[in-house]
Amino acid sequence: MFYLFPLLTVSIWAGNAIVNKLSCSVIDPGAISFYRWLFAMLVLTPFVAKSVWCHRKTIQPHLSKLAFLALLGMVLNQSLGYFAAVTTTATNIALIASLIPLISMFLSVPLLGQRLSPLAIVGAVLSLGGLVLMLSHGDVHLLAAQGITQGDGLLLIAAFVYALYCVLLKRWQMPLTNWQSVYVQGVFAVMMLTPMLLSSERIAITSEALPLVMYAAIPASVIAPWCWLQGIQRLGADRTAMFMNLMPVMTAAIASVILNEQLASYHYIGGLMVLSGVALAQMKIKARQQNLATA
Repeated sequence: MFYLFPLLTVSIWAGNAIVNKLSCSVIDPGAISFYRWLFAMLVLTPFVAKSVWCHRKTIQPHLSKLAFLALLGMVLNQSLGYFAAVTTTATNIALIASLIPLISMFLSVPLLGQRLSPLAIVGAVLSLGGLVLMLSHGDVHLLAAQGITQGDGLLLIAAFVYALYCVLLKRWQMPLTNWQSVYVQGVFAVMMLTPMLLSSERIAITSEALPLVMYAAIPASVIAPWCWLQGIQRLGADRTAMFMNLMPVMTAAIASVILNEQLASYHYIGGLMVLSGVALAQMKIKARQQNLATA
């Protein structure tokens, strides 16, 4: 029963990759980025605002860190995803996002003082090889000659940014609840995203854009994080994190039906290499934690 929480989360986020792709034809990336967090904050306000206000003295010393986290996780990462969707596929959005746990491991070395295991190195090489195969469409020489698409490049930056966000969130242990942290970050995000809205051309929430905006704002930004936290509390971080490997598979399946995205052999082989590399590195972390627990 508890496995339904992370499974629902991953399903929602897989659907959000489809929303990213669909939205680029009906609303500007800067506009949907702004509306996503504006509506998410409106939904959360009745439940979280009072708690934030009552604990404002505790929160105030951490405002600069929360603002920087908002810039990374809610402004840059998600805005880059919307801009990337113009020139890449929903399948690539999910596959590149699956690299975030691996990037986080490497960033944890200088920022958290953690050590990389040999399997983490092997996993990184395997995932990198799969990524190169996928982005080159099976022809590495073509990738060397022409480079990657703008969208895939933006996604790689977005993955790095969100990995940094995750590591800093762990480094900056703040005396706030998860929802207090998300709410304050969301308020900062709305303020930071306002200039992007004002500089956008297609800002109207049309009948076509409305369901996409609301999906991004409520299921993807409110319901999915809540389910993810429930999964971590009941199953543990390690078992919950493994469900992220399902997201590219779900996204590819949905994209093939809704967006008519065709999967080639390099998608299957490269995607399998990426996911196997991430899983390999995560398996070592779990084994190390078990050894420490029994020491």
